[in-house]
Amino acid sequence: MKKIFTHGIVAGTLAAIASLIYVHVYQSALGASFDKIINSGSIVASSIFGCTLMAVGYLLLVQFKKEKLTGILNLVIVVLSFASILGPIGISLPLDIEAPELFPGLAVPLHFFPALAFFAIEPFFRQKNRNSDLTT
Repeated sequence: MKKIFTHGIVAGTLAAIASLIYVHVYQSALGASFDKIINSGSIVASSIFGCTLMAVGYLLLVQFKKEKLTGILNLVIVVLSFASILGPIGISLPLDIEAPELFPGLAVPLHFFPALAFFAIEPFFRQKNRNSDLTT
């Protein structure tokens, strides 16, 4: 159980690092700043929170011996990641923000980094006691 939460925290940390790098590169390349709307703390917190929730989903599958449903859980995570981009696309920014049309290009990719990080490191955290369907 502790290992699964470690998985979520590690994936969240990697997603946060990738997100912070992306934000820096994006804002530097385009000369736009959205610091009034999105900050480093919220990026780190949401990345770790999202990946921890994914880890809880995996934990529940293991607890209830439903590892064969991992593919369905992965699909749910992907669908929720896509659904979460509706927020940044539909947001009305304050009038004093320069180049508000660039905000979705910054915020939308950030919603996919947690799932990508989680799926990328999940094989490294597989437990030996899971059935062979999950390890093949």
